[in-house]
Parts: sequence; C-alpha cells; structure tokens
Amino acid sequence: MSSGPKITFIGAGSVVFTKNLLGDILTFPELAGCTISLYDIDPERLETAEQMARWTAQTLGASPTIEAHLDRREALRGASYAINMIQVGGHAATLLDFDIPRKYGLRQTIGDSHGIGGIFRALRTIPVMREIARDMEEVCPGAIMLNYTNPMSMLCWAWFASSRIPIVGLCHSVQYTTEQISGYAGVPYDEVTYLGAGINHVAWILRFEHKGRDIYPLLRKALEDGRIPQDDLVRAELFRRLGYYVTESSEHNAEYSAHFIPHPGQIEKFNVPIDEYIRRSEENLQEFADIRAQLQRGEPFEIERSAEYGSLIIHSMETGQPRVIYGNVRNDNLITNLPTGCCVEVPCLVDKNGVQPTHIGDLPPQLAGMSRQHVAVQELTARAALQGSREHVYHAAMLDPLAAATMPLDQIWAMVDELIAAHGDALPEGIRS
Repeated sequence: MSSGPKITFIGAGSVVFTKNLLGDILTFPELAGCTISLYDIDPERLETAEQMARWTAQTLGASPTIEAHLDRREALRGASYAINMIQVGGHAATLLDFDIPRKYGLRQTIGDSHGIGGIFRALRTIPVMREIARDMEEVCPGAIMLNYTNPMSMLCWAWFASSRIPIVGLCHSVQYTTEQISGYAGVPYDEVTYLGAGINHVAWILRFEHKGRDIYPLLRKALEDGRIPQDDLVRAELFRRLGYYVTESSEHNAEYSAHFIPHPGQIEKFNVPIDEYIRRSEENLQEFADIRAQLQRGEPFEIERSAEYGSLIIHSMETGQPRVIYGNVRNDNLITNLPTGCCVEVPCLVDKNGVQPTHIGDLPPQLAGMSRQHVAVQELTARAALQGSREHVYHAAMLDPLAAATMPLDQIWAMVDELIAAHGDALPEGIRS
C-alpha cells in the first residue's frame, strides 16, 4: 500500500535519467513509500525502466509501489507529480534536424533548445505535450508538471498558453555553470552564493560571491591568464564582451549566437564541436543497450545523488521543507525588461505552497538584448504550433541569429519547406498542409 504521492515518469524509457531521478527520490525517507508510475510508448524501454526502478528501490531499501504502463492516461491517473522527459521522433528525427540544414550551409552543435533544430523539435513535441496536458486535466487535475524535455522555453510557453495545469521547467545549467566557474576562480563551490536569471540556456550569473565578496574579478583573472578550459572558450568570450557568465555550455552557446559558427576560423579558434549531438545521440542508443544487458545479467549500478531539482521540489512540496531551485516559469513581472508571458529562468522558493518564482527586475540591457532575440523565436514557434501556422515557422527561422547569419531569406524558406516535408505527420496539421 502506497504511503506517499504518486509520481508519474513520462518517457521513462530514458533509463539513465530515470535511474538518476529514482535514486534522488527514493533516498528521501518521506518518499520511500510513494507510487512510481512509469510510462513509455516503447515496450522494451518500458520493461527496462521497470527493471531499473525495482533494482534501485531494492538497493536503497525503499518500498515504493512500482507500476508500468503503455497507457498514458492510466499512468497519470491520480498522480500528484508528472515528470516529462520525452523525445518525440528519437534519433531519426534528430538526424533530419541536422542533415537538412547542413545542405543549406547551416551547421549546428546540439540543435535541441534554440535555432533551427530547436524550432523543429518544438513543433513535433508541442502536440504531444498538449495531449499530455489534456490527460492531466482529466485524470490528475491537481498535479504539477515537472518538465525536463527540450526545447524548454518553447514547450513551457506553449503549455502556459494552452493548459491550466501548473508547469515548471527544470534544467541543470545554472548549478553546473556555477560549480564550473567556482573552479575557474579557485574558490570552494559550497562556499559560493549566486543569483542567476534570464531564459533557459541563456540565463546569466548576475551575482557571484564568496563569503560576501564579489569573485567576478577572480574569474576575469582566470580568463586573462588563459585558465579557462578549451571546451569553454565560447562562454569565456561572451563573458569578456558582456561582463557576465552565461549558463549552459560553450557547445550550446556557439549555435545560439551569430558570432562564432558562420565566420571563417572561429570554429577552430573557439573549439566548437560541430554535430556534437549526433554523436551523443548515437552513444545514448548504445548506452541503453548496455544498460539493458547489464540489468539482465544482474550486475549492479552506481547510485549517487544528482544535481537535478525534481526530487527536491517533490520533497519540499510534500514536507514543507523550504528550498530554492532555479525554474523555468511564466514571466509575470519577474524579469521586467523581457516580454510578459514568455518563459524565464529565475530562482524559485519551494515549500508546501508549491513553486513560487522570485522577482528579479531588469536584466542589464546587453543581457536582455541577447535574450530577446531568442524570445522572439520562441514566441513564433509556440504560436506556429498552437495555431497551425506555417507562416510563423518561416518567421521563427528567419529571426534565428545563426540562420540569419548563414543564408539569405529564400534559402531559409526552402530549408523550412524541406524540413516540414521530412517531418511530415509529426508536425501540427496546419503547418504541413
């Protein structure tokens, strides 16, 4: 008999992420008797996720009720929390997102959050997200959606506009970035305090202190001394020019800007890993096969607490223990020089009252400007998906900084047409007709 909330994993076949989140959740005694409901469209992946869940529970000495469902509504029925980690179209769709733009001269690194790859990942994911939202409204109307699926801002914006179910988008880029730059500055991470805000993957560390002392000067010294690692040169250059460190990673930020990939010599100078996500996607396929075989052999896995916020939100909402996390939420006067209604990433207090975003005010104008160019693309993409507007797909692609720096408008239109034709029925009907 369950003695805690029901937590539904949507896309549970992402078994590594499922393992990490399960380990985080079941480590808390107050959650060890919860119901874990696993859902996936792939029977083999679902079976593997269930095996992983039972192994994790047994290893941690927890006693959750574990369910596995191929029916999403049944998986969600009565849930208090839904955790979304789907990837619509999988590896095959990812290849289209890279291969077709490459024909037009547009090179990408990750292609899952911003830019042309982000636009088309959003267009095939938003219809599924809307179906999930409708299911939740009917079978678990009191639940909250914790979304890990990219493109974060576009998906959350579409959700804000079309569902009354609360949603918070979760990422690890703020916590990973602050840990990284603490190392660059040579200060212990557990003694650092910081404030970040912006949009997902383009949020900015606005305050960065060690025992009340500004440590940005130490970070600038590390930059001047050439102590920034070779895999973080893009963000270091943006820091040099803008005065603040941006979140996520250099491979992501290289494709978010017009200043690196399109220009001769910049890929080599800033060590930009073109097509990186294709390699990662191929590795993920092999990793799943290896994990499935390892489970079937009865071999153990390492369990350690991750940096993800999901379990912390659930624990705080269940117990009342207050915590601060960084969440992607609707901009209701939170960042005052970004548009109302867009998706922003800000500190949020979490307790029994839920996820409560904090007011930031204005970003420094150069940072707001960097964010706004992506916000425009996000709005047009969300509108394209919700309204079935092919025209807004063209408009979103036209305003993407990397596409605009790479090709003229007629080629952008032709590239969009080819991507729409290739993705076909995965896109909203009005867009493909």
